[in-house]
Amino acid sequence: RGGGCPRPVMAAAPPPSAPGGPEPPPPPLQYSLLLQHLVGEQRRPRAWDPAALGGIPSPPKSEEQKMVERVMESCAFKAALACVGGFVLGGAFGVFTAGIDTNVGFDPKDPYRTPTAKEVLKDMGQRGISYAKNFAIVGAMFSCTECVVESYRGKSDWKNSVISGCITGGAIGFRAGLKAGVIGCGGFAAFSAAIDYYLR
Repeated sequence: RGGGCPRPVMAAAPPPSAPGGPEPPPPPLQYSLLLQHLVGEQRRPRAWDPAALGGIPSPPKSEEQKMVERVMESCAFKAALACVGGFVLGGAFGVFTAGIDTNVGFDPKDPYRTPTAKEVLKDMGQRGISYAKNFAIVGAMFSCTECVVESYRGKSDWKNSVISGCITGGAIGFRAGLKAGVIGCGGFAAFSAAIDYYLR
């Protein structure tokens, strides 16, 4: 009665569920609470773990592939590869040194005679073959020794190169005597350590 303000109408609370009855619906998720968990203070950093996503499936290796891997990891294959690489590198180095040598092609018995192009090329080829053989022998010895030392020690570190260099240099130097063998051992070991340090 009269022009008074209408009373607010209160929404009835949902009746509690009876024992054994259906559960009441969960309250709606607030947007501000969701932001706190996504970008706010309650956000948890997620560690990046590639293994959780699964790796690329690889088919099982066949017997031929396993055999090829065993051959490529063998000391004989490594020594042969080093021998071929040393032969090529030594040949190139020999030809290069012969190309810058002013005495190539000259006859010691007649030093005033000008050598022909054929004689110069012949001397360059001979020097290249000589360097190639020496480099091939040294490369094969060093690679085979390093593989054996690594297999014996069961480790792959700089000590393998130093020990292999000492054995290779000593074996080459001992042909000229004990002193030359000791100098060759120390020189090859130091050179191997420097190369290994530079490559690693």
